[in-house]
Amino acid sequence: MSDLSWSRPAQQFAPVVGDPGVIEKSHQRSTAYGLEKQDKPDIAPLGPAALSVLLEQNHALYTHALPVMETLYEQIINTHNMVLLTDVNGVIMHALGDDDFLVKAERVALNPGVVWSEQSKGTNAIGTALEEQMPVTVHADAHYLSANHFLTCSAAPIFDHQGKIIGVLDVSGDRDSYHKHTMALVRMSAQMIENQLFTATFENAVTLHFHSRPEFIGTLMEGIACFTPGGRFLSANRSALFQLGLPLTALQSHTFSSLFGLPVSTLLDHYRTAAPGLLDLCLHSGVRVYAKAELRLSNSVFQHISEIQPAADARASAPTPKLPAARLSSLRYLNTGDPQMAALIGKLDKVRGRDIPILITGETGTGKELLAQAIHNDSPRKNSAFVAVNCASIPETLIESELFGYEEGAFTGARKKGGQGKILQANGGTLFLDEIGDMPLALQARLLRVLQERMVTPLGSTKSIPVNLALICATNRNLRELIAANLFREDLYYRLNGLVVKLPALRERSDLDVIVKKLLLEEPDGEPCCSVDPEIMALFHRHSWPGNFRQLSNLLRTAVVMAGADRVIRLEHLPDDFLEDVRELEFSSPADSHSGSLEDLALSAVKKAFEASGGNVSATAKALGVSRNTVYRKLNLR
Repeated sequence: MSDLSWSRPAQQFAPVVGDPGVIEKSHQRSTAYGLEKQDKPDIAPLGPAALSVLLEQNHALYTHALPVMETLYEQIINTHNMVLLTDVNGVIMHALGDDDFLVKAERVALNPGVVWSEQSKGTNAIGTALEEQMPVTVHADAHYLSANHFLTCSAAPIFDHQGKIIGVLDVSGDRDSYHKHTMALVRMSAQMIENQLFTATFENAVTLHFHSRPEFIGTLMEGIACFTPGGRFLSANRSALFQLGLPLTALQSHTFSSLFGLPVSTLLDHYRTAAPGLLDLCLHSGVRVYAKAELRLSNSVFQHISEIQPAADARASAPTPKLPAARLSSLRYLNTGDPQMAALIGKLDKVRGRDIPILITGETGTGKELLAQAIHNDSPRKNSAFVAVNCASIPETLIESELFGYEEGAFTGARKKGGQGKILQANGGTLFLDEIGDMPLALQARLLRVLQERMVTPLGSTKSIPVNLALICATNRNLRELIAANLFREDLYYRLNGLVVKLPALRERSDLDVIVKKLLLEEPDGEPCCSVDPEIMALFHRHSWPGNFRQLSNLLRTAVVMAGADRVIRLEHLPDDFLEDVRELEFSSPADSHSGSLEDLALSAVKKAFEASGGNVSATAKALGVSRNTVYRKLNLR
């Protein structure tokens, strides 16, 4: 199996519930395998010796999956279902189930040692999940073989730390026992197995558990990333890949410092002295996260939850300057001299404290959540909760319970005492719904009712609870086009857009110099940790910045690390992809359209390094990270 699935964003792992396209492709494969729908299934299992070898080969998976399977079975007990674990080839290794259903399951050999690949059984949840490398539900006659039509099956692949499929977790049952939340339970259980396998893989390592919401640390939503004691990146789980915004292959060239803006040596030193608390870090993308670190060094395990203070002595001990998280705590901070932003902030000031719904639009990466947080911090509700929900990142099967909460027993696997939804968590404060255009249509009606009645009814409850909150929504999509396509409710749109503000793209703003300086500040009132060479700033002004602030923040963070003790960001400190974009821009622009081409900047950088080295070609080449021939060619020394 390839590791392509591991690079997909987390939301793309939403379960496929009988997806017609997936099922049709699987049926076509089944036919190509030479199977007939009326065939009698091959039910011959592996012999005891062969099964024993299989379990030994998959010892780590089996060991970590077993307790998770038992927990999952406790949640679905007496529902005519069973829990199955297979290896990467679809061979069942372990099964737990209700006695009454086990009799039926024996007819089609849902037993240890039996192969449930597509080649053997045609379309089925286990085999199709392996082929598609994603969660799949196959219900009733969607199964290829007629003998399996009495089944409903939900399966999720299990990935290792390299992104390769190593097995499948499946819940199979009588077709009449189908429940829409079963897949969510299977998917979460598979992720739990993955996380346990992941943390057990790296013994002599620094393991970071992180999330933008501190309450998600220690849950299935947390990101987990492992580094060597020297700070070199080892691997990350799927949630971490999503939060970091990079595929596993791209992360291999990163370090703890380049991703989180903190030397790993400072992290290790901190655990010898710091009081308990949460780590407050900033991702390379500029997003603030909370974290705890687990240090597995020299066969000793120390778990800490600590808060890092930007103390002067800590900065002195780390030669590489830290690019800190910007403290965008108020609208005043966001007013950096651009007339468009000044007008936008002026509008927001007029509705401050009026509880008028605000809809923020703009391209991806323009800072919509930062603006929402600043609006909340400047409002009378600033001492109450600010609850952010990304409507695009939560699977459709979970978003309803996530928003509205649920009562005990509302669905299979619901926690005792129920769960409080995000709307109730925001009671008295501000609810921020990001990517509102991606909210499922059915939930839009429920949200509209909450906004109209100011009451919320948790799933499984008959009691409505009054709520008092301010609402801010954001989207990078055209909601009017979605309304025309019947993908967004028009009545909800007019309920949300009390005040609509559009954040300008970075290329449209006139305050780029001020923004760069603020992003480079070490302290709110301090000096920048680095400066930018004027020629590089000219390049910045010419760039289109398709990724907006997210791209700029990421570039500056990397450049600061590359500049090191130089403390001046120059051409040689910029990422290759940025330089390639600039080259394309210059190639497509008239030669006299701007002063100082990239080639001129490169020549200037070589000349400066050559002078600084006292005319030493080898030292110049080493300082710039280029070959000696490049220096000779640029300076025409031959």
